[in-house]
Amino acid sequence: MDPSRDTTPLSDADIQALIDEPAGHPDLAALRARLHVDTDAQARVRQGRAQRDALRDLHRAVLQEPVPPAMLAAADLAGNVQARQQQWWRWGGMAAGVVLAFGAGWLGRGTWPAAGSDPVAGARPNGHATIAMSTAQPTLTRFAHEAAVAHAVYSPEQRHPVEVGASDEAHLVQWLSKRTGRALKVPDLQALGYVLVGGRLLPGEQGARAQFMYQNPQGVRVTLYLGAVQAGDIATAPAQGATPSAESAFRFTDAGPVPGFYWVDQGFGYALSGPLDRAGLMALADAVYRQL
Repeated sequence: MDPSRDTTPLSDADIQALIDEPAGHPDLAALRARLHVDTDAQARVRQGRAQRDALRDLHRAVLQEPVPPAMLAAADLAGNVQARQQQWWRWGGMAAGVVLAFGAGWLGRGTWPAAGSDPVAGARPNGHATIAMSTAQPTLTRFAHEAAVAHAVYSPEQRHPVEVGASDEAHLVQWLSKRTGRALKVPDLQALGYVLVGGRLLPGEQGARAQFMYQNPQGVRVTLYLGAVQAGDIATAPAQGATPSAESAFRFTDAGPVPGFYWVDQGFGYALSGPLDRAGLMALADAVYRQL
């Protein structure tokens, strides 16, 4: 039987196989043929692949970082100690030592100097250009990356993009305000063509995070991600003699699944993410800032 004529709905296992495409799968060619005529399954596969790629991207920056010298020294020390023991014990001990050294390095990575990073051009809400220098911002840059990944994971959802819809906005704001410890306000972006879809609660490195999702008539979605951020991770340098607040300077990033602008105001972080160009995101970020 021609697989493309098989109208049996693809199972969850079939969908997962099409997402992962494991090498040597005996039915993969037939599943692809059936997928070609199943539009609902195509949407599920696209969504699954987007989520898979977003989760992989979550740790991509970490894997590409140079190994901190302290971690290398710890691994060398563990290897040298174990080298003095018997052959079979030496190799097993070295593996354990490296794992322990890696764990210690991971836990302490935030205390070691980050590799050099390029300055990112930003803008203050009042329109004066500033340069936001990423000299020592591990928490803030991870916050922005978390926002981009959260956007990539939830924005493709059609049936459940949010936990609480815009029709229950009062409850949404009250709930997320309580969980984030800050009286929140949902910015109105209708003047720029975006209406509120709703929001959800997410976990973050330093506590609860809130995500508000917006959508325009063409179905393009942007998300506002917010939560407490340590202000000590922020460092800026003014441009042309200006003296901007370190917290009010916008920063642009395109290192995650989608680009975005992020900033901090009174110890609270905000990140506006979406599949737009820099100018489009800047206009939305500016509108958000002016309403907070």
